[in-house]
Amino acid sequence: MWDYSEKVKQHFLQPQHVGEIENPDLDATVGNIVCGDALRLMVRLDDQGRIRDAKFQTFGCASAIASSDALIELIRGKTIEEAEHITNDDIAAYLDGLPEAKMHCSVMGMEALQKAIARFRHQPFEDEDQGQVVCRCFGVTDKLIEKVVRAEGLETVEQVTHWTKAGGGCGGCHEKIQEIIDRVRAEAGPAPRGEAPAPSGMTNLQRIRRIEQAIEEEIRPVLHRDGGDVELVDVVDRQVQVTLSGTCAHCGVRGVTLRDLVEQRLRAKVDPDITVEGVAAHAAAE
Repeated sequence: MWDYSEKVKQHFLQPQHVGEIENPDLDATVGNIVCGDALRLMVRLDDQGRIRDAKFQTFGCASAIASSDALIELIRGKTIEEAEHITNDDIAAYLDGLPEAKMHCSVMGMEALQKAIARFRHQPFEDEDQGQVVCRCFGVTDKLIEKVVRAEGLETVEQVTHWTKAGGGCGGCHEKIQEIIDRVRAEAGPAPRGEAPAPSGMTNLQRIRRIEQAIEEEIRPVLHRDGGDVELVDVVDRQVQVTLSGTCAHCGVRGVTLRDLVEQRLRAKVDPDITVEGVAAHAAAE
């Protein structure tokens, strides 16, 4: 059984934004109802160009429905320019995390939003219009795989499947997916001058500095939105100790926050072998 957070359960069992908008200003459908999850996103703008209302229709699992509902919570009241910066990580963080195997549901929400904005601007949607289908079982293109591999720092075919569903059917595309992973990693090249080297050659001091940067730029802002915070306690090789504070300190899903937000972002931004352990505030003080 999937270890869903209370927020995922809430947005699945009692979604607030299911429905249809007649003649929406923005409208996009992603996925394929024949072979997997599908999502239609409809948006109405106000006179100032802000998102006044949005509705969704989703065919999929609990994570797909919850991610769709969460997406609308995140975009309401924003301008298109503000909304286009919302990522799948923001959706997952809003839900207090998703199981790794269900991260593709948050990606589907991000894709629907980006496609709707591209259509509104009369621009091609790169992932669909310019990409070539790699996974025919789920209709996933090379452009989407490349984008997610680059954004999330994915390194294995299994991770790509978790984030996009590509490769989760017959498996015939695994070789092509691995080629995309290898190409993206090769294009990234060595770290720019002045930055820490690749994880395999990173000193512990360099690792600590990158962990501190990731916490400050990638993790703390997400927790602040819900009144929480995180502090770095110690780093021993690849084991990171942190303490959660604010609303996160006594939250019933703090384990999910540690695993699906803190640990996943540190793995993506710093080192894929990092593990995160939560320690109590009094232990940190000692």
